[in-house]
Amino acid sequence: METKKATIRRDAANAFLVLDVSNAPLEIILTDDNPNNVKSVFNVLLKELKGGAIEFELEDDKEDLYRHICTEYISQLNGEMKAIYQELDDYDLLEEEDDE
Repeated sequence: METKKATIRRDAANAFLVLDVSNAPLEIILTDDNPNNVKSVFNVLLKELKGGAIEFELEDDKEDLYRHICTEYISQLNGEMKAIYQELDDYDLLEEEDDE
């Protein structure tokens, strides 16, 4: 299982949970209720899971509400991704690795 980095980006007006994936960082807006943003992030994560199991680890040194929210969010996300990865494996939907 590959461990990827998650960070929190805090702007003057907004805060974002930033998930570091292979193509580009994915941002989930923490200060706005935007289900389409969350759906698009999960769609990218599903594609990533087809290539192998991943989990996120939060790297943040600021003790604030956003850190506590993101810690719980990542805990739930990692559990969901583990279950989804297992389902992808059960249904033989994982990408085959090249042995070249």
